[in-house]
Amino acid sequence: MLDEITSYQESDHDILVDIWYRAVCLTHTFLKESDIHFYRDIVQNGALREVEIQVSRNENKEPTGFIGLVGTKIEMLFVDPEYHGKGIGSRLIKHAQKLIGNTLQVDVNEQNDGACAFYKRFGFLQIGRSELDSSGKPFPLLHLEYRS
Repeated sequence: MLDEITSYQESDHDILVDIWYRAVCLTHTFLKESDIHFYRDIVQNGALREVEIQVSRNENKEPTGFIGLVGTKIEMLFVDPEYHGKGIGSRLIKHAQKLIGNTLQVDVNEQNDGACAFYKRFGFLQIGRSELDSSGKPFPLLHLEYRS
């Protein structure tokens, strides 16, 4: 059965923070532990409430991943590591396209090879690059865009 996608509920908050944390520990190998804790505090203390979150849920209605949107920009996309490779990220992007249209932007850490490959497979093209991330830390970002 395919996951269903629903809007964020406050009761999802801690589970989504945990998904974020486990996914980042697995995929953001360029970050030090102190960096992960810095970003986790941001996610824990408000970042999820500052974007429109859509949550992928399994057959038991448990969150398996989520996408955070502001306008046409994907601000975050994280999938529970136990569900990596099962199409959840792609379904979340397709769901976002239904909600906001076929033009999407995303910033992805240049050092996150898996995410870069994922977005490029989906058809995103690089339109720019920044040396610093949005927190001013030295983790270069690739600015990507998808147009269908």
